[in-house]
Amino acid sequence: MTQENDTNQPAEDIPAENIVESETQAENSPELTTAPVDGEDNSLPAYDAGGDDDIANLAAERDELRDQLLRTLADNENLRRRTERELTAAKKYGAMGFARDLMASVDNLDKAIDLIPENKDELDETVKNILIGVEMTGREIASVLERHNISKISPDGEKFDYNLHQAMFEVPSDDVEPGIVMQVVQSGYQLHDRLLRPAMVGVSKPASPPQTTEAPETES
Repeated sequence: MTQENDTNQPAEDIPAENIVESETQAENSPELTTAPVDGEDNSLPAYDAGGDDDIANLAAERDELRDQLLRTLADNENLRRRTERELTAAKKYGAMGFARDLMASVDNLDKAIDLIPENKDELDETVKNILIGVEMTGREIASVLERHNISKISPDGEKFDYNLHQAMFEVPSDDVEPGIVMQVVQSGYQLHDRLLRPAMVGVSKPASPPQTTEAPETES
């Protein structure tokens, strides 16, 4: 008689180590994606189109500030150069007022020196020494003026220059061409390249009017 399988026979027992291994594999396996819980927003943030406008505004503000900075730097550089030019001009031409006021005294001294005779042997010893002292003073003053770049303008025989000379009268003469300084009434002075006082001069002009040749008459 064939024995039938007993359906009520209990299943074989699973070893404990197999159970532990199954639990470990379950812990290390990737988690499955779960559906979002009600009330939780798991969606990505929406694209904000206004961000481009903010970037453009920041770029424009940056360019404006950069332009203002460059302009400020340029203004400062121009101010520095202008200040240097003004300081240089002040050092160079600062004595113009004093030099102009000194011209009258220099003229009087020059006139006194011109009146001193060349031969002083017949003069009294005291007067002679005074005149020698006046001449020495004139030479010293001329040296001081030259040292401070104050030059004398005495254009006798030169071409008239309206920038440096002032014509007081005309001298008729056929010996020289017109426009030549024939006489210096008062010497001029200049400080560096700036005129302190023009030289007052007499200028030549033709003594006789130019002759005009008349055209021959033609017979009609």
